[in-house]
Amino acid sequence: MTAPNPSAPAGPYTRLPGRLPESLTSDPEQRVIVSIISRLAGWRLADQAHPQVRRWGVPAVCAALGIPALLNSADHAGVPVQLAVTLALAVPLLWREQRPVLVFALTTVVSVVALPLGAFSGTEAARAVALYNVGRNGTPRQLVIALCVTLAQLGAWAAVYWTGGQLEQTTRPEAVTALAMAAVTAFAGLGLAGRLVNVVIAALEKERDQQARLATAQERARVSREMHDILGHTLAVIVGLADGASALAPKCPERGAETLGIIADSGRAALDELRRLLAVIGDEDTPREAAPLAPQPGLSDLESLLERFRAAGPTATLHTEGDLSRLGQGLQLAVYRIVQEALTNTLKHAAPDTSVTITLTAAPDAIHVTVEDTGPPRAKGAGVRSSGKGLVGMRERAALYQGAVNCGTNSRGGWTVRTRLVPTTPTAPPEGHPA
Repeated sequence: MTAPNPSAPAGPYTRLPGRLPESLTSDPEQRVIVSIISRLAGWRLADQAHPQVRRWGVPAVCAALGIPALLNSADHAGVPVQLAVTLALAVPLLWREQRPVLVFALTTVVSVVALPLGAFSGTEAARAVALYNVGRNGTPRQLVIALCVTLAQLGAWAAVYWTGGQLEQTTRPEAVTALAMAAVTAFAGLGLAGRLVNVVIAALEKERDQQARLATAQERARVSREMHDILGHTLAVIVGLADGASALAPKCPERGAETLGIIADSGRAALDELRRLLAVIGDEDTPREAAPLAPQPGLSDLESLLERFRAAGPTATLHTEGDLSRLGQGLQLAVYRIVQEALTNTLKHAAPDTSVTITLTAAPDAIHVTVEDTGPPRAKGAGVRSSGKGLVGMRERAALYQGAVNCGTNSRGGWTVRTRLVPTTPTAPPEGHPA
């Protein structure tokens, strides 16, 4: 029995804990894409851990790009104007994520005003940053409008300076203008790509959470089935023994004491199995070495199971045919639990003097399990009420081994359960399910 391990290594996917979905890692090309996204997600994690670094760092870098223009302000508009333009372009970037469109509009207006003043500055890079954040945080329509405004402004700037002779010393000014427009478009595309990366990361998070919920549900179903098998059988035995002891107590007190000892042993055995089950699925901080580990029951444990069953009153006989030693531990556990549940149903529904025959047959292609009792049915209202989960659990265990369970009344007035299991790898067992 194993439980899902949430602390499994995530590989390159550093943003999210747990494993990557297999659907995204089976294809080599997809693994490359997911690796890139994972790297970006890792950077995003670092950014989320220290958000002020990027918030203040980007405006500071843009302002630093304007220092050369301040040092040579004699060739332009003078230090006061140059400083004002630098601050007007850089400071609004502090709110570029909360108000991307407003920041873009402010930087655009400042650049338009600075043009006739001759206040050229490297801080103009703030416009590219503002455009990028419109793509990252704005709507697609806002991005298209901002890009069109920027391209139109570049075109107008090139036309004015080209016709005015300011670009005469520039080699191939039309190529420079085209490159500037391409660079601006690339910044807009990068912003949109960042937005798409966030969408993909959110989708991966959602799929991861869905798989975690599914694994949790499967684990709960597995634990419920195991506990039903353990407690259902033990309680049925205890009820049968208690009924027998109450009938024997006036006539044979020593048999009553012996029965009480069997009840105590059955209860202790059930508690031990429950402790092992709960230790495996318990606190992740508990070292596995400290858990009371023990092998899962198998075919060698059937005889002790039958002894407890016989102690409740019925007689039981076990027949085996073929070589059963080749069965794996998982298949042995399935056979054991199916026999245990069938015997539990006999204790619940058949009279105490019933006789049960268990037959295990190892055929070349399958394992056949037959549990047949002779009845008759218990008196109405006697015994233990059934929840109906036992048959469902048997069918689920058989389905794991491409098998089936058939049950019904027999000609002897009792009940027969027939199960067929294929001794191969279980069919798609859920993670953490005992194979």
